[in-house]
Amino acid sequence: MQRFLILFLLTTACLGAQGQQLDPNDYIYPLRELKQRLYSANFGEIRPGHFHAGVDIKTDAEEGKPVVAAADGYVSRVVLQAGGYGRAVYLTLRNGTTVVYGHLRRFRDDIERHVLRERYERRSNGVNLWFGPGTWPVKQGDVVAYSGDSGSSGGPHLHYEIRDTETQRLYNPVREGIIRPRDEYPPRIVRLHYVEVDTVQGVPVRSVPESYAVIRTAAGRYALTHDGPVGVGRRGYFVTEVTDRRNDVWNTFGVWRVTAFADGIPCFEFRMDSFTYDISRCSDAVSCYPIQINSRNEAIRLAQLEGAPDSFYPTMAERGLIRTAEGQVRRIRIEAEDDCGNVSTLEFAVRGRAGEFRAEADTTAVTLRPDRTSVLRVGREAEVRIPEGTIYEPIFVRPGLGEAPQADSGVVVLSPAYRFFDPATPLFRAVEVTLRGSVPRPLQLRAQLAVRTRRGSLACVGGAYADGAVTASVRTAGDLAIVADTLPPAIRPLFAEGADLTRAEGVRFRAADNFSGIASWRLHIDGKWVPCDRFPMKGTLVHFFDAPAQRRTHAVRLSVTDGCGNATHFEGTFYR
Repeated sequence: MQRFLILFLLTTACLGAQGQQLDPNDYIYPLRELKQRLYSANFGEIRPGHFHAGVDIKTDAEEGKPVVAAADGYVSRVVLQAGGYGRAVYLTLRNGTTVVYGHLRRFRDDIERHVLRERYERRSNGVNLWFGPGTWPVKQGDVVAYSGDSGSSGGPHLHYEIRDTETQRLYNPVREGIIRPRDEYPPRIVRLHYVEVDTVQGVPVRSVPESYAVIRTAAGRYALTHDGPVGVGRRGYFVTEVTDRRNDVWNTFGVWRVTAFADGIPCFEFRMDSFTYDISRCSDAVSCYPIQINSRNEAIRLAQLEGAPDSFYPTMAERGLIRTAEGQVRRIRIEAEDDCGNVSTLEFAVRGRAGEFRAEADTTAVTLRPDRTSVLRVGREAEVRIPEGTIYEPIFVRPGLGEAPQADSGVVVLSPAYRFFDPATPLFRAVEVTLRGSVPRPLQLRAQLAVRTRRGSLACVGGAYADGAVTASVRTAGDLAIVADTLPPAIRPLFAEGADLTRAEGVRFRAADNFSGIASWRLHIDGKWVPCDRFPMKGTLVHFFDAPAQRRTHAVRLSVTDGCGNATHFEGTFYR
C-alpha cells in the first residue's frame, strides 16, 4: 500500500541530508552574567504534540541576563505574543544559520522602542516583525535582548535554537558541540513493554502490551526483574520508557539515541539529530502514544509506524519487528544514549512461545487509511471529515454515541458525547467535526465543542454555532460534545484602588477564565489605548509604563474576553 505522505517524507529525508556541518568555533555562548551554565531541557525532547526545538538554558532563577549575538549577522525577526516563545528574537547569521532566542523579558533599547511604536500604531498587544540585513546588523557579542519568563514558560530561562537558514532544519546544539553541558549520568531505562502485531485486511492490530519492571545493576547497566527468557510471539516489538539526568539540576531530559539489537545485529535505531517544524508533531508517532500519554518518561516505540518520517531512523530492519519462532531463544540488547555520549544498556533473552497472536476481523468497524480522505457519521447528528494524512497508519474505528459528560459550574452541556476515534489515537492533522444539537438561542453565541480528557474533565476545543450545529477544527482524539461557556473571565487588580505606582514598573492585573480561555484583552489609561502584555503561565496582564510619571491620578479600564465571547470589564484608578 502507498506509504503515508510518501512524497512529503522523501522531501523531508532530502532536507535532512542537507545543511552544513556546524563549526562550534563560529558561535559564542548566548548569555552573559551567568553564575552557572545549567540547563532545564534539551533538543528533541518528546512533548505532547511536538518535539522540543532547542535547548533551555537556566538563568540563575532570574530575569534580565544579557542575551548576545552568537555570531555576526542581523536581526531578521522580532515576535511578541502571549503564548509560545513570548518575546523572541531571530538572528540570521552570516554562516548560513539562524538562531532563535525565546521567552525574553525585553529587547535591547532601540529594538524595544521600535516594537513599542509598532504596537501603538497597530493598536495591537502582539506583533510579528520582519527585517532585512540593513535594519539591525549585529556583531558577535552584541546585546540583542534580556532573558525573561514570557510566553509559555514555566520559569526564567532562555530558549535557544539553531536552524539552517535555507531549509529551516533544526540542529541539535549539543551534538554539534556548540552547547556543552556537564553530564556524567547515563540515561535511565525505566520500564519495558512488549507488543505483538497481526494484520487484518491490511490494518495492523496490536496485542495489549505486556510490561516488565527494570532494575539497575551497575552504572549504565540494567536488567529485567523477570526470571528467565521473556515469552514473545511470532512477530512483535518492544517499547522502552527512558529518561535522562544531568549534573547539578533536578530536571529530566530526553535521550538522543535508542538502538535495539537482536542476536548482536542492529535491527532498529531512533536518533534525534534534527528535524523541521512541519514534522514536529510526529513525536506522537515516534513515541508509543498510548503509553506516552500516561508516562512521565519518553516511551519510545522500537519500531516504525507507517507514517513516521524515515529521517528519524538511520537503522531499520523489517520496520523494527522481531520475529521469533516457537521455542527459539534470542538475545536482545537495547542501548539508550544521551546527547553527551553517556550510554545505558538493557540485555535479556526472549523465547518464542506456543500459539500465535491472531486478530479477528470486526465487521462492525470502519477502516480508515492514511492515504485517503474519509467522512465518519453518527446518525444525522455528528460528522467528522478526516483529511488525507491525518492518521499515521490504517486503523479500525467504531464511531458511537455515549452519555453526556459532566461539567464544572458555568459550563452547560448541550449534547451527548460522540466518539470517532479511540482517545489514544494520535492525529497528525486536524479533523473537522460538526455536531448538531438543540442549543437555546441565548447560548448560541457561547456554544463550542469540548473534549473529555483522560481524567474525565472537559477541555475546550473551540468552534462556532451556525444553522443548528457547532463546527470546530480538532487535533485531539476523544469524546466530543456541544457545550456553552456562561461565565465571563475574572479580573483582579494587583494594586489597591488609587495606589501610588510611581515606583512601580507597570500596572498589573490577575486574569483567569474558567473554561474557554482568555482570547483577547484591551487596556485603556485615561481613555487612551495602551499596550498590555499577557503572561499566561502566571495568569497576569501587565502594562509596562513607557512614559514619565505625571504625578497625578489616572483612570484605568481593562476589558477581557474569553473564547466564547463572555467579557468582563474593570475600572479603577492609580496615582503616578
